Amino acid sequence: MTKENNNTLSPQEAIDRIWDLAKKIDICMLTTWDGSQQRSRPMSARVRRDEHAIYFLTDLEGHKLTEIEKFPHVSLAWADNGGHKYVVIAGEAEVSNNREKIAELWGAFDKAWWDDANDPQIRLLKVTPEDGEVWDSPNMLVSAAKMLTAAATGAKPDMGDTGKAQL
Repeated sequence: MTKENNNTLSPQEAIDRIWDLAKKIDICMLTTWDGSQQRSRPMSARVRRDEHAIYFLTDLEGHKLTEIEKFPHVSLAWADNGGHKYVVIAGEAEVSNNREKIAELWGAFDKAWWDDANDPQIRLLKVTPEDGEVWDSPNMLVSAAKMLTAAATGAKPDMGDTGKAQL
């Protein structure tokens, strides 16, 4: 990989890594704003880079749809703690009742919440990404060794790649 600075991904490398990790990790924390505080909840993301969109199936009931209607700017955060890889995407969210897209995105996991894709309570939440950040660190053993070496030598540890990008 070509780096602009030591461990800083180029914008294109950051974009590629953000999309790749978001798709691989799947479950993310969707954070909304209710006018006085942030609210986060885990959601299964359907990452579609070719559509420049991240989709979620969600229930008609609940606070998030009201919050998104009033404050559509949301944040999505993915964490692969075991792999020390983290992604954050900020973007605009919109809710629809697009039954064709809901059926297309429907998967076996969704049966935990609804009987089938035709359930009238299901809504489609689409997030259009605006910008993102990635932290892609080595595994825990490598990180620990680098931290010990840095502590012994006084040098800053090389903890992996980071990058920001407009999406």
